Amino acid sequence: MSDFCFSDALLTWFDQHGRHDLPWQVADDPYKVWVSEIMLQQTQVKTVLQYFERFMTRFPTVDALGSATWDDVAPYWAGLGYYARARNLHKAAGIVHRQGHFPHDLDGWMALPGIGRSTAGALMSLGLRQYGVIMDGNVKRVLSRFLALEDDFSKPANERMLWQIATQLCPRQRNHDYTQAIMDLGATICTPKKPLCLYCPMQQHCKAHQQGIESELPFKKPKKPVPIRHAEVLLIQSEQQWFWQQRDASGLWGGLWCLPIIEHSGEVQQWVREYGLSPLAQNVQISHSFTHFTWVLNVQMFHVEHDQKEHLMSAAAGEWLSPEEATSRGIPTAMKKLISALDS
Repeated sequence: MSDFCFSDALLTWFDQHGRHDLPWQVADDPYKVWVSEIMLQQTQVKTVLQYFERFMTRFPTVDALGSATWDDVAPYWAGLGYYARARNLHKAAGIVHRQGHFPHDLDGWMALPGIGRSTAGALMSLGLRQYGVIMDGNVKRVLSRFLALEDDFSKPANERMLWQIATQLCPRQRNHDYTQAIMDLGATICTPKKPLCLYCPMQQHCKAHQQGIESELPFKKPKKPVPIRHAEVLLIQSEQQWFWQQRDASGLWGGLWCLPIIEHSGEVQQWVREYGLSPLAQNVQISHSFTHFTWVLNVQMFHVEHDQKEHLMSAAAGEWLSPEEATSRGIPTAMKKLISALDS
């Protein structure tokens, strides 16, 4: 099948069956496309929809985001995970705010923190309505199946080859529609599991379908067992408030508010002695899975007298907040799980 036929068949399908009502599909607002692209990295559309409108209401323009502090931004990302995305988006928005304009070309977008080649291509295509080529997980899946490519695309040489194919297939006319169309095909028809080949416009020409190997592509490395790490969480209560600390901007849950997390068990007794903590009988255990490990958090509950609150706040660099106040500032999903577990 010729390159033209691929894009033509895809666009014909898109006109009838594609997604045309997503809130970031706005012809004259690259900022909305940018925010959506960052949110959609490693996150499904249905999840992003729950966060996007709230985020845009609070930060309606790149200037609003670029001039905000991280403490302003964090609560509007809390729960989406992969917080480095948000920190890079915030940092990049600050750069655009100071420059006074969006980048005009691929290199300009890629010079911003957190924007790689594929995201930059999406911003050129969907954001600026210029020529752009993307290579997200949907595109890799569609092309590897359409051409029955059994290569390991984590290897740079194979990824370069796939970029060449994607560029050859990508039309200049209706480029933004094609970009959305190939993402939509991967998200709704050519899905990771149980692809709906019966409804696919490429079915008759798909080499993987002809060979019956569509579910085996793209190539996946065998998954390694996910390691399990353990830590202690200190839930220190006083007068309906808990003791919270803001995590460092870099690293896990950067900039979000958490209860103190102790990874070395001996330090718990150090806290008890130093701050006069009185243990409470109820303990809770929660677990939270990340991409590379699962964190099992053993929650130890303590009470502290009123006259110790000020000392703890200054010595351990934290604040006394109700769970509701902490949530409004931005807490990770694991802390929300903890609150729910205690409420139930």
